[in-house]
Amino acid sequence: LKRLSSRRVGRIAIIFIFHLPTMFATASASFVRRSARTAIPSQARALQSRYFHLTPQALEKLNVQGLAERVNLQGQNVLMRVDLNVPLSKEDDFTVTDDTRLRAIVPTAKFLLDKGANIILCSHFGRPKGEIIETGKNGRLNPVVGPLKELLGVDVKKVNDCMGPEVEEAAKSLKRGDVLLLENTRFYKGETKNDPELSAGLGKLADYFVMDAFGTAHRAHSSTAGVAEHMKLSAAGFLLDKELKYLKGAVDEPNRPLCAIIGGAKVSTKLPVIESLIEKCDTILLGGGMIFTFYKAMGYNIGKSMVEEDYVELAGKLMKQAEEKGIKLLLPPDVILADKFAEDATTAVAKANEISGDWMGLDVGPETLELFEKEIGKSNTIVFNGPMGVFEMKPFATGTVRVAELMAEATDRGATTIVGGGDSVAAVNQAGLGQRVSHISTGGGASLELLEGKVLPGVAALTDV
Repeated sequence: LKRLSSRRVGRIAIIFIFHLPTMFATASASFVRRSARTAIPSQARALQSRYFHLTPQALEKLNVQGLAERVNLQGQNVLMRVDLNVPLSKEDDFTVTDDTRLRAIVPTAKFLLDKGANIILCSHFGRPKGEIIETGKNGRLNPVVGPLKELLGVDVKKVNDCMGPEVEEAAKSLKRGDVLLLENTRFYKGETKNDPELSAGLGKLADYFVMDAFGTAHRAHSSTAGVAEHMKLSAAGFLLDKELKYLKGAVDEPNRPLCAIIGGAKVSTKLPVIESLIEKCDTILLGGGMIFTFYKAMGYNIGKSMVEEDYVELAGKLMKQAEEKGIKLLLPPDVILADKFAEDATTAVAKANEISGDWMGLDVGPETLELFEKEIGKSNTIVFNGPMGVFEMKPFATGTVRVAELMAEATDRGATTIVGGGDSVAAVNQAGLGQRVSHISTGGGASLELLEGKVLPGVAALTDV
């Protein structure tokens, strides 16, 4: 330093001070990763999650906490878009048999109530396609009123429409801490077409909008996107905010190596995701019925296994694309075969290139699971979307259950593990491992589109920060 001019010393000092936050953040992240590896499982999950959430992408949109910081919500009407699509008992078509989605809205709703806001809950229910149906899974939202009262600990008033003079009057008469439930938004055909009239009608009920229905965020509907144009501020609820942090962070700023496990029956629904993940992942593991389209592209005999002929060429191109980019796109080296699509089928294990006759592949084989275990064991961020086989049938559930177990084991050692909606969620829950993964996504199509890198209309409509 003695040999340096005062000007150069000054530059070094400025550079050092400028980079202090980055140096500190890097050191902190490194400490969190090291701590997570040695902590007990629950601590590891908490530490890793805290680190993983710190991604700039997750902070692009206003969240409900930010809304409360900007605005005094006492006595203010807040329209909250939620997902109240719960299963009903087949016996009476009214009793809620699984309140998971109702419980999911509680943190955001209680936060708003604690801030003194009046909440107006808004949701679709099934697919009534513009018709007014009194009961059942496509009917009125009456079945959720009782469970919501119990979960929120307050009275829940309900109106039989979601726009119009009577609804506006009910909204105006709300007092601090009241909860009002609107009727099924899909009783209006315009809901799924982002009808401006319905959007404006919903917009008359409140000044602020909170989007907490991730499962419909990929739809540009009146109640998910259009309504935001009529609000002073629009924010993500806790549920949506968490989904964005995990799913967007997983592919945009992962703790590498990043591994994606993609399964499911149809390759046509997953090819866009795979194509996008090739640009972002270190390893991609494929399973489920889709693998036979890839085998066909490799020239293998696939017997009676399902195949989507229209996508064989594209599957071949994706394999070549992954190879050129140095990404490991791994197909199962062996499969479980069956002589018919039934639980009592005769089964056999075969190499992927040795399938013949009338045999059909319904699960991945034991050699595959050993390979997957090694690859998952090397990864620090793992995304699982789609089952490895026909997991609804016990003889063909082994692959999916084992992958779920490997996800749980990875979480225990400090990795970030994400289960993307749909059948993979059902499989993980059936295995009793739902509490042993970092995050279970509540959206099927929305999860896929976010992983593809698409902008979700229900997110794009929210206020920027």
